[in-house]
Amino acid sequence: MANKLPYRGSEPTKFKKIKLKKDDEVICIGGADKGKKGKILSIDKRKDRIFVSGINKRKKYVRPTQENPQGGIIEIENSIHISNVMLYDSKKKKGARVGFEVKNGSKERTLKSKG
Repeated sequence: MANKLPYRGSEPTKFKKIKLKKDDEVICIGGADKGKKGKILSIDKRKDRIFVSGINKRKKYVRPTQENPQGGIIEIENSIHISNVMLYDSKKKKGARVGFEVKNGSKERTLKSKG
């Protein structure tokens, strides 16, 4: 038994460096929510997935508890793959790629816009 199967999420990921951060405004470029904008809620680097407000919502059935005596159905955001979003450029009103520049000895994120 030399070839042991790795547990889910332990495999090396395709995207080593994630250029997006929490609270960045992104636009969805693929899937059912294509064209929608939202803010990044959290990032899962191991699985290359992010949670974005208002994108990829799903329904969750909640049983009645003391905090929520009504119970019922709530909508929560599900994760989306990092390759399906782009950083939103508010000036050009579309998605833009992210690059890095060194200015005065400090590394800064910049938008790579076409043309």
